[in-house]
This record gives sequence, C-alpha cells and structure tokens, in this order.
Amino acid sequence: MKKIAFVTYAANPAITPDDNLTAEALRRMGYIVESAVWNDPAVAWQAFDLVVIRSPWDYHHQPDAFLTWLDRLEALGVRVENALPLLRWNAHKTYLRDLEGCGIPIIPTVWVKQGEPVPALTAVWGEPDEVVVKPTISASAYLTERLRVEALSGFTALVDVMIQPFVREITVVGEWSLLYFDGRYSHAVKKYPQAGDFRVQSEFGGKVSLETPTPALLEQVQAILDSLDTTPLYARVDGVEVDGRFLLMELELIEPSLFLRAAADAPQRFAEAIAARV
Repeated sequence: MKKIAFVTYAANPAITPDDNLTAEALRRMGYIVESAVWNDPAVAWQAFDLVVIRSPWDYHHQPDAFLTWLDRLEALGVRVENALPLLRWNAHKTYLRDLEGCGIPIIPTVWVKQGEPVPALTAVWGEPDEVVVKPTISASAYLTERLRVEALSGFTALVDVMIQPFVREITVVGEWSLLYFDGRYSHAVKKYPQAGDFRVQSEFGGKVSLETPTPALLEQVQAILDSLDTTPLYARVDGVEVDGRFLLMELELIEPSLFLRAAADAPQRFAEAIAARV
C-alpha cells in the first residue's frame, strides 16, 4: 500500500481535524496516511511515497531550520507537495513583489529591511492614516500590527517587514479565501474579524462563512494561479475586493487551513488531487 505523510509540528503532532477528513478519504481509497512532525529526527522520510506539507505551524519561528529540512528532503529524493521550489519561494512574503511584477494586483506595499528606517509613506501613498505592519516571514498574524502612521516616526525595523495601508473593506465586507486543488477551484470562504479588530484568524475571534464567488472574481484569482510556473497541489488565495478589483493579500502554499469542513465535497476533492500525485 502507498504511504502518505501529512506534515505537522511538535506542539500539535496529530493530523488536524480539518485535514483528517481528507486523510480518512485517502484511507478509504486504500492509502496509508500518517502524521509526521517536520523536525523530528526519528522520522524516516524515505518510507513515504508522498510527503504533503500540511500543518508545520511553527516554521516561521525557525525559518532557516525549515528550509534546511526541505533541502534534506530533496537530497533524500523524497516526493514533496507542494513542490520544493514553490515552498522555498512562498516562505518569504517578497513573493508578493514577484507576483506584482507579473501584473497581479496586491495591496500597495513598502518593503523595509531589518535595521532600516521607514521611508516617508506620504511620498508613496499620499495620506494614509493607518497602516498594517507585518514581518515578511510570518503566519497567523504573527507580530502583525495595525498602527497610526504617526506611530512609525522613528521606527526602525527589527526584522524585515512589509508595510501596507489599512484596507477598511476587510472589516466591512470581509476577506476572501479561495481554495484550489491541482489548479482547479474547489470552494471559497469569507473571513470576518470580530468587532474592533482587523485580524480574521479564529484565534483572534474571527468568523468564517462559506461563500460563492462571482465569475468575475474567479477569473481574477485564476490569473494568479496561471502566473505560477508550477501548478500547486493545494493553494489558498487570500484577498479583498476593493471597487470590484481583487487585491491579493496572501498566496498560501505552505501550511494554510483549507477550510475543508466548510464544503461537504472538499475533503474528497483534495484526496483525489493527492492520489493523482502519489
């Protein structure tokens, strides 16, 4: 029987309840599916026919070690999804700058290297009153702050950061997450922050609802996936609509929640996409 690993992390080594829906679907299809902690030295990665990166939710705390681990998998000849070049590229949020260079609309961004002062934002955007500052290596709103522009006076970045004008539509109409398996649209949710917050993650009180995107929105998001050199096994495209235009916030290719419980057929669709790559 073919053997598949769902990669997790030490603080929560089990397959997540959401991913377990797909794991069970794969088991019904005749596959062995096990969890494996990414930095556990006891794991024999060569024993798996496919390693699927799913919930290594501490990788951004030790990014160098994570990238070294990916190099080790490559040296061992282990089959990994998403593909290793995609994972390496997606680990640093400057991938958004690459996509913008391909014509993909993103939220306007100023990139500030560690130790550098923040440039005069009014020269870039006019007069934003609030901004969002986040590290360029982060997950789940880690060290992400919403600040008044004047709070950046004298600010020096302690790590590489990205600064964006705060987009109020997120608190009004919500943030989209569109899910794709093997390059094909599966389902979509909208995420809403709790009152008084801007973070949509559940750990900060955010709520999620299954939604149906318009054909125009799907066309805009498909252009993002079509810009990639490699079709990912799974992708979550996060963004916000402003005046009918989709602005990409994140293209999640490493460890996104796929909201499989939100759509009844999604776990099976993901399982079939995985099986096609074993």
